[in-house]
Amino acid sequence: MRITGRALPAKHFGSVDIFLEAMMSAEQGDVLVIDNNGRADEGCIGDLTTLEARASKLAGIVIWGTHRDTHELKEIGFPVFSYGSCPSGPQRLDPRTDDALSVVEFSDFNVSRDDAVFADDDGCVFVELKSVEQILKSARNIWTTERKQADLIKAGRTLREQLKFAEYLKKRSADPKHTFRQHLREIGGAIEE
Repeated sequence: MRITGRALPAKHFGSVDIFLEAMMSAEQGDVLVIDNNGRADEGCIGDLTTLEARASKLAGIVIWGTHRDTHELKEIGFPVFSYGSCPSGPQRLDPRTDDALSVVEFSDFNVSRDDAVFADDDGCVFVELKSVEQILKSARNIWTTERKQADLIKAGRTLREQLKFAEYLKKRSADPKHTFRQHLREIGGAIEE
């Protein structure tokens, strides 16, 4: 599954009402981003919250923490990204903070309504909305280059040949400070900058 959309932040304090409240202000295509402090000892959402998110026309749910009701979530088929599953629901009710629906932490990142969310099988990325076009352009260029390289490998031309790897090793032998990244720049093959 893949999702893309504007972040809809919600901090979890042990009760589902925060998610329902967040959905009250949601726009179609938003992604519910849940801060459950990376907890693995409780599944903070399950099938009911997921069904409600789908009914609210959200694009998906991303959780810094775990979910429950995995079997039901698979049947629902709505995109939910989490750190895994935990069969137990919350057994706590913490005090709510004033910023509960404005900004969430997701590991080392602060995520707000000014951010976009991209998630797929490889993980989740948060990007400032104002930078989305630039990021997408770079991502398209990288994807196009890598697809060409993959096609050439399938046709029998190794990546080492394409990137003149033997030439790089020779340069590095003469100058141990010569990096692979420098080599790629020199041959016009740098794609990740």
